Amino acid sequence: MTTRIPFIGGNWKMNGDLATLSDLTRNINTTLDAKSKTEVVVFPSFVYLPAIKKLLGNNTIALGAQNFCQHEQGAYTGEIAASMLKDIGCAHVLVGHSERRQLYGETDQVVAEKCVLALKHDLKPVLCVGETLAQRQSDDAESTVLAQLDAVLDQINMDDLQHLVIAYEPVWAIGTGQTASAEQAQAMHQCLRQHLRNKDNHLGEMIRIIYGGSVKPANAAAIFAMPDIDGGLIGGASLNADDFVAIVNAV
Repeated sequence: MTTRIPFIGGNWKMNGDLATLSDLTRNINTTLDAKSKTEVVVFPSFVYLPAIKKLLGNNTIALGAQNFCQHEQGAYTGEIAASMLKDIGCAHVLVGHSERRQLYGETDQVVAEKCVLALKHDLKPVLCVGETLAQRQSDDAESTVLAQLDAVLDQINMDDLQHLVIAYEPVWAIGTGQTASAEQAQAMHQCLRQHLRNKDNHLGEMIRIIYGGSVKPANAAAIFAMPDIDGGLIGGASLNADDFVAIVNAV
């Protein structure tokens, strides 16, 4: 069986200021075990990327961006190009996060275009997929998530798949009062992995699929113990250094 390197991402979203995020970065830097085998990436807001990159220095923690434009360059006021992210030291970028899909209308096609562009500029996409409560209740969960994945798989070649990380977000369990169990998360991760195996068995075993639900120190170990869950995309808990490091240690 292929050994997959665990991946933990801290999605800071639109939170904090330069002082608090600088302190957060320093605390994560000093608390995280330098010998950890887990790949750790933090995703600050655009305006703080250079400052956080400087604080990270040559540390093993990598820098990622939360979003970018699906176009190379041009008259797109307010947008950020993939080449710009690469230029300032980003290694990863989130693509298709549920908030981008729901609040800003990003379609499967736009998400696929962004994945293609990220790979072209040597940025590793963290592709987010997930279903809403209505889709789960109507038994459309698997078909919805697999359609989101296929929209990307249809646009990139198999060799590029090795650079992709997939993050499963159970949108129905985020802010709804519903709770996703470790077993429910594993079931969707297993579905995604089998779908990838059907495309290419080796890549299906190699690609990391991480969990983008509400991971906290209290439930991290149980979630990460599942055989097809290779880490997590952490939201609120990533804004607390002790909690974030505890989650990294749990994997």
